[in-house]
Amino acid sequence: METHIAELFDFIKDSPTGYHAVQSIRDILHDNGFVYLDERTAWDLLPGKMYYTVRGGGSLIAFCVPEKEANTFRIMASHSDSPAFRLKPNAETQRYDVYTLLNTEPYGGGIFHTWMDRPLSVAGRVIVQGENGPETRLIKIDRDLLVIPSLAIHMDRDVNKKLELNAQRDLLPLFGDFAAKGKLQELEARSAGCEKEDILGEDLFLYNRMSPVLTGAAEEYICSPRLDDLECVFGTLQGFLAAAKTNKLCDHISLYCVFDNEEVGSATRQGAASTFLADVLERICIRLGYEREKYHCMIAGSFLVSADNAHALHPAAENKADPVNRPIMNKGLVLKYSANQKYTTDGASAAVIHAICRNADIPVQDFSNRSDVPGGSTLGNISSTKVPVMSADIGLAQLAMHSACETAGTEDAAYLIRFSACFYEGYEGRF
Repeated sequence: METHIAELFDFIKDSPTGYHAVQSIRDILHDNGFVYLDERTAWDLLPGKMYYTVRGGGSLIAFCVPEKEANTFRIMASHSDSPAFRLKPNAETQRYDVYTLLNTEPYGGGIFHTWMDRPLSVAGRVIVQGENGPETRLIKIDRDLLVIPSLAIHMDRDVNKKLELNAQRDLLPLFGDFAAKGKLQELEARSAGCEKEDILGEDLFLYNRMSPVLTGAAEEYICSPRLDDLECVFGTLQGFLAAAKTNKLCDHISLYCVFDNEEVGSATRQGAASTFLADVLERICIRLGYEREKYHCMIAGSFLVSADNAHALHPAAENKADPVNRPIMNKGLVLKYSANQKYTTDGASAAVIHAICRNADIPVQDFSNRSDVPGGSTLGNISSTKVPVMSADIGLAQLAMHSACETAGTEDAAYLIRFSACFYEGYEGRF
């Protein structure tokens, strides 16, 4: 467990944005023998080999081709993005002839007051003019650069009773004094290894500078930025890699999926609502020589697990949880249910999850929102409308979802890794 936690912490630190998370995954896949496939070129797939492709910089799908003919797909999906602040074009703005701020807008539904009064910086991607045309370079300004200052209590006596924040007025980060104007692009260019005149475009975000830490009397908790959903991204990747070698002998194709833009609805060319997964599945079948009829048969017999963290019982808000289905941190995998199909788990797909967990001795908890709380959606119900496979939604219990600092259980990441490996290795039975 200590090894997994250390590796999880390194992964989170190296992934201040979804672009960085995908690059970290690419590096890990490359080290494990996976071959990159460019969507813009024809693919050449060989039995027993492992591949991956990327769309939009923040979404990735990796897969293992078995040595014998495949009959189904086994798919796990998580998301690379987290709530943050995105920099607008021409981001530097000045106030009162005194301050230079950065003009930002919220990305996703964050608990944005938690971003205040803590060191922040900028990360993302820039597109620069290279010798042979535009090049994408990831940047991470690795220093305490920004802060979003709170208003003193002496000027807002009701702040502890009621806090209202205006995104345009109250949540812009302080970049420097009036002389700081023009310095941001210099920092970007230095991080990208180019001249600022060479920058053609950029997708930049604020990121929390806090490193993941262990807390609790027995270090039973993790406190970290971006646990939703990098903990699931990491856990499913480790399980996928653990099963990769045995997958060569299976009769299914295992796919590991990471989608961008889940926090803003997934309706992008690289999000779960796009054709990305369907395109990859179809191209696999085409290059392996499978007929169209077989492709549809494979889809009908396949299974998708959507992995996105779940709400743990809060120590100060018992009334916000369902009276019965209220997960606890460090008590295992969470199986998520919703009558309005925000989560896709039903009796049949739940049976598959429980069977795998029973065989692997993995504890399982059920989660439902209170009946008077609508809850949020995730990848499962979106992906399964594009690729109509049986699916279930799982996650790990955590507190303070969408805060700048979230809390989860130290033991649960290992449960997800073990579950993912067992899922990819193969559950015997028809879905």
